[in-house]
Amino acid sequence: MRKSSKMTAEEQFKATQKKAAKVLEEKELASEKRAEQISSLRARRLAKEAADKKAAESAPPKTRKRKVDS
Repeated sequence: MRKSSKMTAEEQFKATQKKAAKVLEEKELASEKRAEQISSLRARRLAKEAADKKAAESAPPKTRKRKVDS
């Protein structure tokens, strides 16, 4: 028995919808992964800045050499 054109069109539409849903899901996963990576990098940067600030506060102050005018 031959399928009607309406049935074929509905099957094609369902297949297209399924592909679109899969692509959308992949995009969302990629977006979540990117957000996690950015969050991780931000946390590392803030930790490094805090460590640098603490080290700068505990280090002796740098002295500048004065230029002597001749």
